[in-house]
Amino acid sequence: MLRVLLLGVLGSAALGLPQPQPQPHGSQCIGQDCFALFRGPATFLAASQVCERLRGHLMTVRSSVAADVISLLLSGGGGGESPRLWIGLKLPPGCSDLGHLGPLRGFQWVTGDNSTSYSRWARLHEAPARLCGPLCVAVSEAGVPAPGEPSWEEQQCTTEADGFLCEFHFAASCRPLAVGAGALATAGLSVNYSTPFGARGADFQALPLGSSAEVAPFGVELVCEMRPGEVDGRWGRAEPGAWDCGVENGGCEHVCNRSAGASRCLCPADTAPEADGRSCTGPEEHLCDKLCHHLCHRDPDVPGGYSCMCDVGYKLAADQLGCEDVDDCMLVPSPCPQLCVNTPGSFECRCHPGYDLVNGECVEAADLCLGNNCEYQCQPLRETESPPYRCICAEGFAPIPHAPHKCQMFCNQTECPADCDPNYPDSCQCPEGYILDEGSVCTDIDECADGNCINALSCKNLPGTYECICGPGMVKTGSDCDLTPVSEGEGEDGGSGEPPVSPTPGGTSSPRPAGSVHSGVLIGISISSLCLVVALLALLCHLRKKQGAMQAELEYKCGVPSKEVVLQHVRTEQMPQKL
Repeated sequence: MLRVLLLGVLGSAALGLPQPQPQPHGSQCIGQDCFALFRGPATFLAASQVCERLRGHLMTVRSSVAADVISLLLSGGGGGESPRLWIGLKLPPGCSDLGHLGPLRGFQWVTGDNSTSYSRWARLHEAPARLCGPLCVAVSEAGVPAPGEPSWEEQQCTTEADGFLCEFHFAASCRPLAVGAGALATAGLSVNYSTPFGARGADFQALPLGSSAEVAPFGVELVCEMRPGEVDGRWGRAEPGAWDCGVENGGCEHVCNRSAGASRCLCPADTAPEADGRSCTGPEEHLCDKLCHHLCHRDPDVPGGYSCMCDVGYKLAADQLGCEDVDDCMLVPSPCPQLCVNTPGSFECRCHPGYDLVNGECVEAADLCLGNNCEYQCQPLRETESPPYRCICAEGFAPIPHAPHKCQMFCNQTECPADCDPNYPDSCQCPEGYILDEGSVCTDIDECADGNCINALSCKNLPGTYECICGPGMVKTGSDCDLTPVSEGEGEDGGSGEPPVSPTPGGTSSPRPAGSVHSGVLIGISISSLCLVVALLALLCHLRKKQGAMQAELEYKCGVPSKEVVLQHVRTEQMPQKL
């Protein structure tokens, strides 16, 4: 049982003893990546620790190819109920809205990223709108509509799954050993492989570096290793000389000769065996290594013949010796979907702003502020944070503590910048207790200068407000002070022998001195007087206009020609009487 094995591993580590290596129940290697299935109850943390101790991590399923590997591993486990196996996908603590988080719904791989071109959730349409971590993911074939496609299901990380899947990456790998046919095949020849992560068997498509191979019945033990300057692994051993020629050509670089029951390597006439007894070297090789910029390839068919070769991403120069960088970005079509940056021997793909590079493709970046309720502006943070954005306010404003998505005017100084509309710079607002001064500056109003504290002992002006300081025997009534009113029944005859005292009105305790007139009253009287003077001036102006109009009318009537004729006639009639 894996649980017993884990306890043994922890106990051995505590005592400083060699730790036992867990045995996988199946493995697959594709190129430089290997995957292994481990069975037995284990929590997510315990499974992750086992994979890391084997120099790997829990499996990431980023493509349908990785999903097919899981199906192959599960198919080799025999019948029975499909097990639930941990994979390297985990939801960090906090709650996430599943509507805007992409195919992984806020989960992250144990490698620290969330890149994927594949997802297979078991209850995608039945899942709630929000998920709260920490949660971990297990894969299973149970309840899958399409056979052979394991589905993902979120689980509590402390739950014990039936096993887990580990992933390992290596710099290179070796092919399975090439074994000759004929007599060797009928001699009961068998090969048993062992990998660095504990997988054993005879059926492997590829063996990672550090794997060993035991060939029976010859007792040959080989190791997959990589020589300097090479990109692929090859089988070898520390003991010099050839092994049986029927297995991987005896390890010989050229010819393996089997005579008198022994195998040995033969080198061309102009070369000599190296120290390992399998490789050959000659005088021309030193010249070749000196002249070639990168790699030297000796021609076995031409004495002293060789040719220079270049590493991947370089091309042979015109002198057939040096190597020049190949500008991969000049290829047609371009190797990148959007932007290509050439590097020595390679290139880098990049994306335009607003896009992310995912599995060699530029996809539109997720809008972290999508669906926000910020009153002013939204500032995106990181996808790992919850929520992945922060609400910010305009200058002169601050978030409300209990409602950080809303803003309120804020100023604790005598001057603050006003809140002006960017489209209409002349439209500005100030916090309460401030007045807009020249430009776009809000200046504190001195409420004490306006006589707000009438009955108080003194007035204290504060930024945006004021405070009335009450004297002895006074209480605050609103923002002002007043004398303490007498309680009801305090002056009634209660047996004290003192005469009752008349209750004091709640507004004032004594007639107000003549000099202490409220500034508001003075302002009202001044405004009333001014209005009366304006009315009198208007009336006088009206009368003068009316008098001028009457005089003009009289002058007009007297100047009419018909009127002059009548007057002349009267004068004519009166003249004889005078004679």
